Amino acid sequence: MKHENIENISATAAILEAVLFAAGEPIDGDKLMKVCAAQSPAEFEKAVIVLKARYTEEGSGITLLCLDGAYQLATKSEYAPYIREALELRRQTPLSPAAMEVLAIIAYNQPVSKPFVEQVRGVDSSSVVNSLYEKGLLEEAGRLDLPGRPIAYRTSEAFLRCFGISKLSELPPIAVDNEQLELEQEMSDLELELARELGETMSEISETEINETQVSEAETEVL
Repeated sequence: MKHENIENISATAAILEAVLFAAGEPIDGDKLMKVCAAQSPAEFEKAVIVLKARYTEEGSGITLLCLDGAYQLATKSEYAPYIREALELRRQTPLSPAAMEVLAIIAYNQPVSKPFVEQVRGVDSSSVVNSLYEKGLLEEAGRLDLPGRPIAYRTSEAFLRCFGISKLSELPPIAVDNEQLELEQEMSDLELELARELGETMSEISETEINETQVSEAETEVL
């Protein structure tokens, strides 16, 4: 029985490898599991592990990527110079600081619209968003339920692949400025103190007004 399981996993791994090689692009894991006729999700996962191990142990130039539930065969980054030379590919221009800034805003807040990005940056960002969309790093995510029904954008599988992560939860946490937090806390404490003092002052004024009213009424009665 155990021998049959090993054969099933090996066969599933072989089918997985063939399909991904022929596809050349990411394929959803659920679809692959059906195509490979895996008997269970556990068997499919074991086949993925077998395939990953094969590329690692044999010193292969190929690697298996997992991109938010999808899988893709890709060449390892260290062999990029040889591929560019052989295929006469030009090195891609690095992303500009503005593009990286827009990409970060969308990655940590997605899905978002162009107006949202522009509100955060304080400058027009339409051309930058369009450029990232054309490069395949962004994709449309429907329309937001806001006036004008603006298009929402989110990061794509190409974004995950380019930044070497499998899912968005692997993005580094946003750095928190402790000094800024301390300043905000001090300001909050100051506002509370001022509010308390103002409340006490208003209370004293009210008591004074009441006392003056009582004195005035008393003098009226005497007269």
